[in-house]
Amino acid sequence: MLQLRNQLLKTSRALSKLQNSSSRCMSDDKKKDSIWQNDSDPNFENPFKRSGRILRNDLIRAKNWVGDLFTDDSKPKKYTMPLDKLDAFIENREDIRLFQTHCDVLIIGGGGMGSAIAYYLKQKAQHGLNVVVLEKDPTYSQASTPLSVGGLRQQFSLPENIQMSLYGADFIRRSKEILGEDVDLNFQPNGYLMLATEEGAETLKQNSRLQNELGARNEILTAKRLKEKFPWLSTEGIALGCHGLEKEGWFDPWALLCGLKRKAIQLGAHYVKGEAVGFEFKQQREMYVEGVEFGKYESVDRVLAKLPNGEIQEIKFALCVIAGGHHSGKIAEMARIGTGPGMLSVPLPIEPRKRYVYVFECDEKKHIGAQLNTPLVIDPSNVYFRREGLSGCYIGGRSPESIDKEPPIDNLDVDYNYFDTDVWPHLANRVPKFEGIKVKSGWAGYYEYNRFDENGIIGLHPYYHNLYIASGFSGHGIQQCPAVGRAIAELIVDGGYLEIDLTRLGFDRLIVDQPMRENNIV
Repeated sequence: MLQLRNQLLKTSRALSKLQNSSSRCMSDDKKKDSIWQNDSDPNFENPFKRSGRILRNDLIRAKNWVGDLFTDDSKPKKYTMPLDKLDAFIENREDIRLFQTHCDVLIIGGGGMGSAIAYYLKQKAQHGLNVVVLEKDPTYSQASTPLSVGGLRQQFSLPENIQMSLYGADFIRRSKEILGEDVDLNFQPNGYLMLATEEGAETLKQNSRLQNELGARNEILTAKRLKEKFPWLSTEGIALGCHGLEKEGWFDPWALLCGLKRKAIQLGAHYVKGEAVGFEFKQQREMYVEGVEFGKYESVDRVLAKLPNGEIQEIKFALCVIAGGHHSGKIAEMARIGTGPGMLSVPLPIEPRKRYVYVFECDEKKHIGAQLNTPLVIDPSNVYFRREGLSGCYIGGRSPESIDKEPPIDNLDVDYNYFDTDVWPHLANRVPKFEGIKVKSGWAGYYEYNRFDENGIIGLHPYYHNLYIASGFSGHGIQQCPAVGRAIAELIVDGGYLEIDLTRLGFDRLIVDQPMRENNIV
């Protein structure tokens, strides 16, 4: 094995020398017209040069694979690429000369969900799969992940959501071991406090029972106990509260995204800056699909990617995953989902919804943040808040009560009047010390809203044999992306779910019109 590894290394070096010597021999001082470099071919698409480069890269990968056989995986690996240098590293690595025109798995969307899928695919089949991630905005200026509040909870009503968030909590606990010692997710284990009126008290108790049966740990508190534990809280109109005792709180979603992305790249995933603007299809004459005339079935075969310079490039794939967040509905339309006949007539019901997050402060003598046990509080009015540090600063917000109150999505401007009319009155009602709060700032972000049942859509599309979906999580995607990334990798590599069965969250429920409603959506 050691001889094979050394021989591969020698061969790759020899090929590199051959390229360089050929370039020198076939050019002069006045003109560069060799087969290796040509001014008329600025994108380096000359077939000789491209073939040589690909062969050399394959030899290097083979050498690394043999080297891995001698690596002790039980020893922690050192990671030398700082997170703040990640973008520069990707830009240098994903040079136009290395543009991936073919791949095994193409992931559309490189946010938290897409990067988690890329990481788990490469972890499972590091050298066996060529994984490409297509992301149109590597700055993530309008992505859901960095603009979220980073909540982590198991207080859901569906077993699948509880299990996914439990795994997310375990992933966050082991994040330094998995992603690198310099990845600091800054997890604050203060728990969630969900409050219920008399009308919702029984549902809260039932949900808590299920959550604890599945491995979460929370407790039901009466109004009296709530007042004893959180004296700053007004219990007017409150019958019960459910307080998470373990594995709940909040973390830095941007750090998680950067850590997942870096780890995926280190394992060999390729990130490409570009926007999916269309699909191309391939006729599968020998494949039978129910409802389709034999010989007429077409699968998705290539994506058309618009690059930063405006050029359209094709990327051919064996499998594709739509993980485009709030863009996923539009991406699916390009694949005829929602516009075709039969099963293709059912759209992917995911659209962007705009949400505001406000930063406000309380008078230093009145603030409650110095109490380290202050949880993330969710009021029956759907207003939420949590502390930000210990100096009287908080963040909070509220989802609109009805569709007619949804703000326009053409920009990410913050409406501070909405805070005055729809958020602050409920905050002051629940926490009397919030009567005199002052708004310092705020931000807006897009929420990938699944208008069918506000739950994630996960798994293989029932029409296409090579198109997977991982989107529509309606606000809880960042905490569940480790579990979903692992699940999609299981489907692709192992052929089925191994750890958490997410079958009920598949696209099929849209076709048979059976919503999987989650009661605890914030």
